[in-house]
Amino acid sequence: MNSNKPYSTLRLILGDQLNARHSWFSVQDDDCLYVIAELLQETGYVKHHVQKICGFFLAMEQFALALQKAGHHVLHLTLDETGDFTDLPSLILHLCEQYSVTRFEYQRPDEYRLLAQLRDFGPDQLLKKNISAKEYDTEHFLVPFDELAKRFKPGKPGRMETFYRKMRQQHNVLMCDGQPEGGQWNYDADNRARLKAADLEQIPEPLLFASSTTSVLERLKRHNVQSFGDIGTHLPWPITRQESLKLLDYFCTCCLPHFGQFQDAMTANSDHQWSLYHSRLSFALNSKMLHPKQVIDKAISAWRENPEVISLAQIEGFVRQILGWREYIRGVYWSNMPDYESMNFLRADRDLPEWFWTGQTGMNCMRHAITQSLQYAYAHHIQRLMITGNFCLLAGIDPDQVDQWYLGIYIDAIQWVELPNTRGMSQYADGGMVASKPYAGSGNYVQKMSDYCPGCVYSVKEKETESACPLNSLYWYFMERHRALLQNNPRTALVYKGWDKKSSADRDAILKRAQWCINHLNSL
Repeated sequence: MNSNKPYSTLRLILGDQLNARHSWFSVQDDDCLYVIAELLQETGYVKHHVQKICGFFLAMEQFALALQKAGHHVLHLTLDETGDFTDLPSLILHLCEQYSVTRFEYQRPDEYRLLAQLRDFGPDQLLKKNISAKEYDTEHFLVPFDELAKRFKPGKPGRMETFYRKMRQQHNVLMCDGQPEGGQWNYDADNRARLKAADLEQIPEPLLFASSTTSVLERLKRHNVQSFGDIGTHLPWPITRQESLKLLDYFCTCCLPHFGQFQDAMTANSDHQWSLYHSRLSFALNSKMLHPKQVIDKAISAWRENPEVISLAQIEGFVRQILGWREYIRGVYWSNMPDYESMNFLRADRDLPEWFWTGQTGMNCMRHAITQSLQYAYAHHIQRLMITGNFCLLAGIDPDQVDQWYLGIYIDAIQWVELPNTRGMSQYADGGMVASKPYAGSGNYVQKMSDYCPGCVYSVKEKETESACPLNSLYWYFMERHRALLQNNPRTALVYKGWDKKSSADRDAILKRAQWCINHLNSL
């Protein structure tokens, strides 16, 4: 590209805006320059897993090459070119001056901080230089941005199930003559199977990719970018639309037949314990290499072509995650920001245990979930909600620290999807906007949905002894501590009736064990 050539228009593409089907790219314009840039601002707002940084940087590079091959003018900047810029606005101003730009255009960021940054600097700095600014939609989500305020009221988003059913009707997904296919909306009750020993041999080997990480890792080292987690010489995640489509095909063929059935299950006894039957498409979706409707349509087509292999319960469970939960969570985010990120309804204030960064804990469930996250920058939704998230909830960990950990460790974590899932669904810090009750569980839940407990140093059957599973006493500690807030909740009232039937001596012993665990979180 001729660095001296002027362009009237500069269009910014962020790292999670890799949508090749965006209307921007329908026409080639020799007077338009697309900019894709690695930024220290984005590597440093939270400490990220190294696979997350590499994944986004490699995908950005490949997207820039694809646009160039399609005939567009693209400027792909690495940290070597942007390292001296303090933030995104300073880089944009520099580029506008360098290329004599008169129009700056951008797709609306999906993170509040970035949207505020771009909207704030436009009137203050661009207009002074006679540069106009225009904001475009990302053309990715199924609920248009302008409709979010109508569907989601601040503080009262409504329940996901209601939203999900309306989305099914609106988009005519799994519908027949105005009614849900199969006669019911939700098959969640059928999708809670535990993996038995005979099931483990059937778990498919995950489809992995092998993009070299060498150049990115060298750049991160040159610019002293701090990160954590494991990485090798090759990244196993898709970094192009073509690879993402291959992963989608693989899921529909090899994983979807048992996805719903085992979507909540966990195991420590399989080489593929980290992937199981999950699609692992969240990074491809959240970076916008894939469109949600494209994913839904492909999965439904696979079901219709093989109804004997893929049951309705399997496909409905998957559609609910994409059409329902993903779109719903985005609505909760935008209707409640920026206040949402500081909510702390339960006033949790303890520090995150040090072993969240190493996985070195005696609790087998926590060790597996965290170690897997460090190895692959991935854990499925139940591991995030009912293993690591449940522990943080019961132990009263500061939701700011929990947010930072979740936002940093997972390759698919962007704040619009991470924050309501973590601070809302997992930590109940929003006071019940997302979840109708705290998702708190004792060791019984872990035992029911996994085989973690037999290999643990703690006993899941004990509550108050030194060898008792910490989750058991912490569960009752949590329920007792927040009794005034929860005892009148219809979904938790019965729990207190069971607790009150215990003798005072039993209750005291359990709470004493919980207090010991609280005082020794780093030693568990």
